[in-house]
Amino acid sequence: MTSSREVRHVAVLGAGSWGTAFAKVLADAGRTVVLWARRPEVAAAVNDGHANPGYLPGVELPSAITATTVAATALAGADAVVLAVPAQTLRSNLATWRALLPPETTLVSLAKGVELGTLKRMSEVVMEVAGVGSSQVAVVSGPNLAREIAAGEPTATVIACVDHDRAVALQRACTTSYFRSYTNTDVVGCELGGAGKNVIALACGIATGMGFGDNTRASLITRGLAETARLGVALGADPLTFAGLAGLGDLVATCSSPLSRNRTFGQRLGRGETLGQAEAANHGQVAEGVKSCVSICELGERHGVELPIANAVRRVCHEGLTAAAMAKELISRAPRPE
Repeated sequence: MTSSREVRHVAVLGAGSWGTAFAKVLADAGRTVVLWARRPEVAAAVNDGHANPGYLPGVELPSAITATTVAATALAGADAVVLAVPAQTLRSNLATWRALLPPETTLVSLAKGVELGTLKRMSEVVMEVAGVGSSQVAVVSGPNLAREIAAGEPTATVIACVDHDRAVALQRACTTSYFRSYTNTDVVGCELGGAGKNVIALACGIATGMGFGDNTRASLITRGLAETARLGVALGADPLTFAGLAGLGDLVATCSSPLSRNRTFGQRLGRGETLGQAEAANHGQVAEGVKSCVSICELGERHGVELPIANAVRRVCHEGLTAAAMAKELISRAPRPE
């Protein structure tokens, strides 16, 4: 990487919906992108048809994106490496890529979650596994529904890194006519906003599945934001971050859109489906919030922060609490000042 940290060539590791959509943003911003895909048929579709129909049907990808199943090929000469794999698999995947990472390259996490067991944020996992300092790791968080971005619909996001210059270089690398990015040095707040919103979206989905309307969803969004911010402040985040794109912005999009996997997963639970049934209907994929609710609740306990909505979601997902009992429990909590 040049001393100015200009980002010209990017490796995106993970060819799911968000990884592919972000690769398209980078290519549309004039960068060359190599997309690493686990499955050969996905790489072939990108290279031969400029498409990833399994994840983004109907979307034409720029010719500046090429794909490979060989991580070393993707990583060769990369100015930035975008990690676009699920939160709970980030550690194992990054361990296999560590020796291939170019020195001083910027590592960018797209994953939103808190690791089970260690209770580490994604940037902390990257730092530990890759053996790099915090100034080399950035995160992307905001109201970024992959299908809308791939369709070129206007949106904004936050690029957070404790090294402001590195964040600015990434900002320049992914600014397009439809994708606007802002920089922030509050990595903790941006990551917790992204992880927490998945859990609150499950709660909103459960409420929608039960037939409740906009008042209920707005109440859950607002109180969910409050408990996420309490946890963030306890971990050293700037409370103002949660009023921005990585907090409220991401939360509103994920809690309101039918494109949100967490919201739609929650709807199935709210209609009375079991976790297994909801997973089967989701083609075997578990929404990130189902796992993150466990680690987020444990993080809250560790820091003495009460997280009533996250805890209720955890009990629905993992302890057999019914949606009806969850609703009654939350609405019956002792009155208190806002």
